[in-house]
Amino acid sequence: MSQSAYIQLVAGSKKDSITLDDVLAILEQYRSQTALTGKQLDWSYEEMAFPYTIEERTHNGVNWLCLKGNQPDYRYIWIAVGTKQRDDQTIPYIQIFLPDGSTHGDKAKANEFCKYFGKQLQAEVLLFNGRTMYFNPRK
Repeated sequence: MSQSAYIQLVAGSKKDSITLDDVLAILEQYRSQTALTGKQLDWSYEEMAFPYTIEERTHNGVNWLCLKGNQPDYRYIWIAVGTKQRDDQTIPYIQIFLPDGSTHGDKAKANEFCKYFGKQLQAEVLLFNGRTMYFNPRK
């Protein structure tokens, strides 16, 4: 079931480049927002909204964030950053990777994270199903 989704920083995005530290900061912002929602609801929503621990790993010379599931329905989501060439432009991107053994819960959370990253960065999101969502201002 290994699949990838991409969040691409295009013209109109809030940032021109992205690092793993930026991704980690956005994930921490997500966690704090869900914690505040849970506080308002008097429910531990953060544990359900972000059922992962974050580990930094290196695989084949590439630095990744590994989101390791805390609950039986969640196993792994891997996140990396990189760049690619398109029409003589360098496009920075975030790759969200579901390795073999990922669950449907992981895929649902990964889709949620993709949309959150897209909104926060005003980016173009290529989802796991091949569809594209545009959160950047287009003219």
